Amino acid sequence: MKYKYAARTKQGELQTGFVESVSRESAYNTLTGHDLFILSLEETEARVFYQQIIDFFNRVKSNDVMIFTRQFATLLDAEISLGDSLKNLFQQTRNVVLKEAISEISSDIDSGLALSQAMEKHSNIFSSFYVSMIRSAEVTGRLEEVMGFLADYLEKEGSLLSRVRNALIYPAVVIVLFFVVVGIMLVFVFPQLAPIFAESNVPLPLVTRILLGTANFLAKWWIAVLAGIGIIFFLITDYFRSAEGKIVLDEIQIRLPVIGNLYKKMYVARFAESTGVLIKGGIPVAQALEISGYAIGSIIYQDILREVAGSVRGGQLLSQALAERENYFPPLVHQMVAVGEATGKLESLFTRISDFYTREIDDIVSNLVELIQPALMVVIGVMVAALFAAVLLPIFNLTKAF
Repeated sequence: MKYKYAARTKQGELQTGFVESVSRESAYNTLTGHDLFILSLEETEARVFYQQIIDFFNRVKSNDVMIFTRQFATLLDAEISLGDSLKNLFQQTRNVVLKEAISEISSDIDSGLALSQAMEKHSNIFSSFYVSMIRSAEVTGRLEEVMGFLADYLEKEGSLLSRVRNALIYPAVVIVLFFVVVGIMLVFVFPQLAPIFAESNVPLPLVTRILLGTANFLAKWWIAVLAGIGIIFFLITDYFRSAEGKIVLDEIQIRLPVIGNLYKKMYVARFAESTGVLIKGGIPVAQALEISGYAIGSIIYQDILREVAGSVRGGQLLSQALAERENYFPPLVHQMVAVGEATGKLESLFTRISDFYTREIDDIVSNLVELIQPALMVVIGVMVAALFAAVLLPIFNLTKAF
């Protein structure tokens, strides 16, 4: 199987290419055997469809991963060895899939693999961001600190998702019921009313004509419509899993009016946190930027940080390089970085940047949650009004004709 890699030599030179190997672990060991520090290692061959289905049903809930990470961070902070920590976690975990993964990770570590290598084998459980942060911690020797950060991050992310999910439950139920009613109207009611309207020669409103046409079309082609929706959904999801699709999806996410601002702040917070941890661990700034790029979880920001790292190697100040990319890093970032460069406290300034944008994310999500329900209810009200108008206006016109 072929894997695409990006790595750094001991001299700091960037190397990219492909390596043939029977497994990801074997490819990783081959590259590290050539004294390379692995930045990324991705399978180039698409996974078969049935494997994606298996991964979907064997997924682990984010809450289980969060609890695992918090317990792991607590054990490491208590200075319990990595092997003993994993054995304790294996006994405490109730999720069968996660329990099996912990057992395999423990076995891999006993056989000589690094924790990031062992976790990378379970990409359906641990995200690329998660694994990248673990890899950076292995470089700096601050594993317990990074595990604590990941636990806090997953808790905040879970809290935000829970708030959004709870805000969407009631509108989602109403929308589902609305479309059920529309389906019943299209299948049973409108076919009964159509002959009456046709015989009376009553002029029909536009919305009624649209619904009648939709009803007739679905009656004849409903199988083709369902098949078409399924095929389109599969093609879109498959495209967004490709390398090009991931770039397009990242670009869409950061350019959306409100959501784009949220994603930018989230990526900046990740960048600041991971870069601060790496610099605190003694990693050179340019190398820390590149490693952070792989930890952020955005291909666009990964490429930008690689460019910034190149500028820093060329002698440019980090604050200046970030200031040239204000579309992706707000002015506050390069201003605070400039203060950190002047005072020699760059890592602490990165921590402040991360804290600031984390609070900004909380505020944006809180405002969105407050607006979601009333906005959806207005949309639902308009759709219900249109549905009733499609039925009642022709009947009203019919009674006037008589």
